[in-house]
Amino acid sequence: MTAPPPHPRPIRIHSLTEADIACAAAADLGVPLLLVSAPGAAASAGAGWFREVVARAAARHPSVAMTAVLDCADRPGDALGALSAGVAMLLFSGRADVAERLADIAAQRGAHLLTALPDALDLRRVRDPRRACRDWLSGQDDGHVTE
Repeated sequence: MTAPPPHPRPIRIHSLTEADIACAAAADLGVPLLLVSAPGAAASAGAGWFREVVARAAARHPSVAMTAVLDCADRPGDALGALSAGVAMLLFSGRADVAERLADIAAQRGAHLLTALPDALDLRRVRDPRRACRDWLSGQDDGHVTE
């Protein structure tokens, strides 16, 4: 398994609009960005959706050093499907022995499997996502977090 990426302030997104807002804030601040899908998005939205959202956001904000993580919850089948779809970084919260096997498979494909992340800003119910992203990425806000 891979240690969490060196981005201490991940942002959970639920749409392309939210990904764009997070990318714009990171670009304005000149900081790297760790985008994380909604919890269990591999099952609800799918790996193809996530891959496309990330690709579009990256194309619109080419100056941002972005890492994107698809949350597969505790579903190994979703993690395998995401790897087959070309997703490069996954979050898996299932059993440790299953995570070890998935991490080996991910490594063989040049991908990474995480089993934990730092607290994240979740944009789902944030009133002003632009301001929340700027404040979060600049270290001025510790609210609206999810684990």
